[in-house]
Amino acid sequence: MATFSNASSKYKDIISKSRLLHSGSPSIYQLKPKKETFGTLTKLTVGERHVNKINKTILLVGETGTGKSTLINALVNHTMGVKWEDEVWFQIVEDEKRSQTESQTSDVIVYQVFDFKDKILPYSLTIIDTPGFGDTRGVELDLLVPQKLLVWFQSADGVHEVNAVGLVMKASINRVSDRLLYIFDSVMSLFGNNIEENIVALITHSNGTYPKNVLQALEVAKIKCARNEKNQPVYFLFDNCQHKERTEEEEFGLEHAWRVTDRGIKQFRTFMEKTGPQKLNRTVEVLKEREQLTSCIQNLVERIKRIEEKQKAINHNEEVLKKYEEEMKKNKNFTVEVDEVYKAKKPIKGGMWGLGFYDGAVTCTVCEENCHYPECTKAWSPRDCDVMKGGRCTSCTRKCRASDHVKEKWIYVTKTRKVKKTEAEMKQKYEENLAESGEKSSLLENLKKEINKLEADKTRFLEEAYQHVVNLNQIALKVHSGSTSVQLDFLIEKMKAKGDRVKVHMLEKMKKLQEEGNKGAVQSVWDKLKAAGKVVKGWM
Repeated sequence: MATFSNASSKYKDIISKSRLLHSGSPSIYQLKPKKETFGTLTKLTVGERHVNKINKTILLVGETGTGKSTLINALVNHTMGVKWEDEVWFQIVEDEKRSQTESQTSDVIVYQVFDFKDKILPYSLTIIDTPGFGDTRGVELDLLVPQKLLVWFQSADGVHEVNAVGLVMKASINRVSDRLLYIFDSVMSLFGNNIEENIVALITHSNGTYPKNVLQALEVAKIKCARNEKNQPVYFLFDNCQHKERTEEEEFGLEHAWRVTDRGIKQFRTFMEKTGPQKLNRTVEVLKEREQLTSCIQNLVERIKRIEEKQKAINHNEEVLKKYEEEMKKNKNFTVEVDEVYKAKKPIKGGMWGLGFYDGAVTCTVCEENCHYPECTKAWSPRDCDVMKGGRCTSCTRKCRASDHVKEKWIYVTKTRKVKKTEAEMKQKYEENLAESGEKSSLLENLKKEINKLEADKTRFLEEAYQHVVNLNQIALKVHSGSTSVQLDFLIEKMKAKGDRVKVHMLEKMKKLQEEGNKGAVQSVWDKLKAAGKVVKGWM
């Protein structure tokens, strides 16, 4: 049970439900929030919710070590009305013994602060804390953040609007690093165009002076965010030492630090009151569209690979048929060894992991294609997969029903084998493939028709993928992050081979805008993923 010796009596009820971490000036208490989990989701709540109370929702994103956890505690204390003279400090974020290069937050957590029994707050506060990007445990963890946020946005118990997206940065930076650029790009790619006016810089470890270097760094990096009347990025300043012991030597400086943070939070609060919340239905649309785009491109890569394998096999078989043409005419049972392209099932690593994630592949049993692989972790069944829309798949060739799909720990792969066939057997095969033409042709003519059909399929697949990119460009603040950088390269290469100059120009324009905005940040992270062996095979 906590004691009240150094705390204002107005917090006695709160303190009685908290754990004393440190006695002194200030006395530090760990709040004991109510913990709820919804699959992979974690929500921590303190106080009692009033349905009619105004709520402010903040999404915090930043590099590991920028002080997000301390900032969350400061926001909570301000909402609770804690003053310097109260000599008390509350923590809602649990301390974890980890290095400064390893994130203190390992999952997306939502903190909610409502009214207390003896204290009515000016508004309730919801803070979405994302894992620190780019820590030492590997950049592949960063790729899960958008998926976890999408789960929150879609959940009935989750978050459906945001007042501000806070990009947490240290006051000491004078350039936006590749890692920070990657963070910002990842966040912006989550949202539609309507979120830009809600994105602000939350500058930590500040002494309260004008952050000239930080603002210049944001300008150079061309970070899209809200702007003030001077056309500067909107920013708010915070210090990170409210919890430090107030010794005689440090009390003056710590009081100044308190005032810096108090002023920053008040200004931030005013900004949120003037700027309306953004509904997240558009964000869900962007995230699902991006997931469908990624799956479409991956599926496209596999289909084109299969087409090219078939073309290679047909060219080889054509040479074989020409070589043994006379023998096959004389003897109907004469067999030749030809190449046959087929599909096989290949086991993959998968299964349940974390809190409710199920890693596997959604495949179509009709088209025999991989519709969502890799990064298919949220859905437990095909009908819940992001590639499904209106009960049908957006990825496979025939756009089959969800019920024609399975989610398992295997994928389809294309292979080629040697088989012996007679001319009649080969002719039957290709006539079946070209049955819709209604024409009877020689075997060599059928081979040429099959080549033409495959080329037409390749063109159709490319057009479908291109349209996905165009649609995403129309609804997203940023059209792409790490993975779509590679997708654009792939599309540009194939459109150049096709000779479509207009689409090549459009795709190259999108790529140029990305490169100008990100200064190589996305590619830097993507290179790390490639080095770690995490990049999808077939894209490289």
